[in-house]
Amino acid sequence: MSREGVTPQSEDFSAWYNELVVQAQLVDRGPVRGTMVIRPYGYRVWELLQADLDRRIKDAGHDNACFPMFIPESYLKREAQHVEGFSPELAVVTIAGGKELEEPLVVRPTSETVIGEYMAKWIESHRDLPLLLNQWANVVRWEMRPRMFLRTTEFLWQEGHTAHLDEEDAMRETMWALDAYAGVARELAAMPVVAGEKTPGERFAGAVRTYTIEGMMRDGRALQAGTSHYLGTNFAKAFEIDYQDEDGKLQLAHTTSWGMSTRMIGGVIMTHGDDKGLVLPPRMAPHQVVIVPIGRKEQGEQAAAEARKLGAAIKTMGIRVHVDDNRPQLSPGFKFNEWEMRGVPVRIELGMRDIDAGVATLVRRLPTVEGQGKEQIPLEKLPELLPGILSDFQAFLLARAESFREERTATVGTWEEFAAQVATGWARAFHCGRAECEDEIKADTAATPRVIPADAPEETGTCVKCGQPSAYGKRVIFGKAY
Repeated sequence: MSREGVTPQSEDFSAWYNELVVQAQLVDRGPVRGTMVIRPYGYRVWELLQADLDRRIKDAGHDNACFPMFIPESYLKREAQHVEGFSPELAVVTIAGGKELEEPLVVRPTSETVIGEYMAKWIESHRDLPLLLNQWANVVRWEMRPRMFLRTTEFLWQEGHTAHLDEEDAMRETMWALDAYAGVARELAAMPVVAGEKTPGERFAGAVRTYTIEGMMRDGRALQAGTSHYLGTNFAKAFEIDYQDEDGKLQLAHTTSWGMSTRMIGGVIMTHGDDKGLVLPPRMAPHQVVIVPIGRKEQGEQAAAEARKLGAAIKTMGIRVHVDDNRPQLSPGFKFNEWEMRGVPVRIELGMRDIDAGVATLVRRLPTVEGQGKEQIPLEKLPELLPGILSDFQAFLLARAESFREERTATVGTWEEFAAQVATGWARAFHCGRAECEDEIKADTAATPRVIPADAPEETGTCVKCGQPSAYGKRVIFGKAY
């Protein structure tokens, strides 16, 4: 790790982020432009998110499956909107085994088409529905302006794909996925997301309705952190996903798809990080507690031995603890800075003077009470106190992020107010819903409609840009986005 730290957020937020992901040992740049190598520390963050989301998916009755990453080009072309929406991002294989292929193969950008092909084979009767599938996979979307975790040519995700008897059941599934993503964001990542529907101009290619969770980052921009799509019968028509109903008549299935990716790690970084580096919510931290023994030579060895005993006691409380006892060439100060950079929620400093006094020094990554600094805590009480300390820190991060979002969000009535507000945050505004109007707003301010909030009050008015009647019966949140 560099001793130089990172560029302050206020000076250059983009530089801060790009430096942090490398210095916190989350990723390294891959050998192909736009790709990333997820380092063990970063991958452990992903594993913790994956485990939580996978549990929710399985508890709701879905089964994991694995489909090929090479998709015949003809599959994508069968749903016109879908291929049109993805065309600029596709990576296509035309030569394999030293020979030109009879049909080009697309490297999986998403799997509606290949899974649709197999749903058509596996579904015959209404008794086969609902079919609830999920896949953990890597996908490829060729990025022109890559940024680690947020937009990379190859990334990791899960994609749910389900088929249902009718619209009602499919919509119930679509909203379940949206709620699951909001739960992961709030409960695991401490991200206070806004859930709701996308405008038609922002829909997933081939979807009838798209729903999203949007989080505000510490520069006031929005991040789309997960999406859920009701696909209607669009893909069922293209792939002949039909079933025999109770009367023996053929009916088209209604399908859904939904996904959350490694982009969420970028969301965590930008929701909580500061000028000292990463700040990880305890539930997503590879090391929830790090113990740094202090001392040289014999005293250092004694402190390390006591630190290992303390670590073992803390581990029995179900806490992920790491004892930094095998790098004697590094000073305690260097280690303190490194673990701050890497976002560890709680650091425990332990020297022989502490041990003789029967205490340890506890340092939170951020003070949860104003003016709070280091605390001396009795060693015998520390293991049993830590679960509560970590739980309080998790809640603190969520409340802090929620407060920040509310401070940067305003209801606006005029175009002048709108333009000023989206320069630094989010604007709640009436919108006509026309794609041409959205294009004009984006051209003038770089802002786009992020979400029609599900919990927004019913209101009507005139579009903040063009003055036409609002289309949604409530205000839309606009903002600049990643």
